Amino acid sequence: MHQELRRLQGFASVFVTAAFAFGGTELVGLAAAEASDPRKSLPKATKQVFWRIATFYVLSLFIVGLILPSDNEDLLGASGADTKASPFVLAIQLAGVKGLPSVFNAVITISVLSVANSCTYGSTRTMQALGLRGMGPKFLTYIDKKGRPLWCVLIQIAFGLLAFIGEAGNGSTVFTWLLSLSGLSYFFVWGSICLSHVRFRAGWKAQGHSLDELPYRASFGVVGSMIGFILACIALIATFYVSLFPIGAPTKAETFFESYLAGPVVVTLYLGWKIYSRGKGGLFVRASHMDLLTGLRTFDHLDPLNDNGRRKKSLASVPKRMLHAFV
Repeated sequence: MHQELRRLQGFASVFVTAAFAFGGTELVGLAAAEASDPRKSLPKATKQVFWRIATFYVLSLFIVGLILPSDNEDLLGASGADTKASPFVLAIQLAGVKGLPSVFNAVITISVLSVANSCTYGSTRTMQALGLRGMGPKFLTYIDKKGRPLWCVLIQIAFGLLAFIGEAGNGSTVFTWLLSLSGLSYFFVWGSICLSHVRFRAGWKAQGHSLDELPYRASFGVVGSMIGFILACIALIATFYVSLFPIGAPTKAETFFESYLAGPVVVTLYLGWKIYSRGKGGLFVRASHMDLLTGLRTFDHLDPLNDNGRRKKSLASVPKRMLHAFV
């Protein structure tokens, strides 16, 4: 029984790192707000995200797992920010492919820059939205003539400078704290997105609307969002347990917050806003009282779509649809 518990703890201990690696997929929905025709772009983008994760994440990690031993000394002795111990690079070295590890390191560097670009987009739009809703300072709502939220961009860049802390002597410790803060927060983000979708569909139905009025419908509907919300809650509970009772170490406040820092931060921000706004909006809004019209976009000026935007599928279109799944 003790051995099985240790295995469960080991499995749950990587949830934060895994969430950090998969973070950013939710930006597809955020980008739809600025798309000219989300009826076409959103379904295409969501399908591409699924297939790219399945191919470049799941399949590539499976191949790396076949090549790289789990007890590799370079892998076990790596610190949190040590890119030299990348499993992909180590797998290529073990395979005996000369020159390719350096190429892969360059690919990783370019990917990091791409992530920074997408995070700049997502964080600045989120800060601007907070300003518009009165949940943030008014100056965050400023947009220049080209539609860029300049103050939000400057704040995001300022926080990006924290990366230079990694060059300090205790850089690995700081990296662990930042990973805990950002990685665990994705479970709160994904859980809230799933719960918001479930509540939105309940409000949409309660106010007499039909699904045919929606320009885009999630592939797995409300059931998929409920499953996603439950999984996010399970991951949060499992991470809480591992943080409270770490493997091979006594229970300490420092160890707990190194893994679960985002939890208290999210709760504090939520309760702080409720106290500041004196409970504005309440803790629960009935489905029939939801505001579903503010910010609603209409597409009457665009070409109508047939069958909710879906094209007829045939064997002749298989190659083109496979290409569009990735590009």
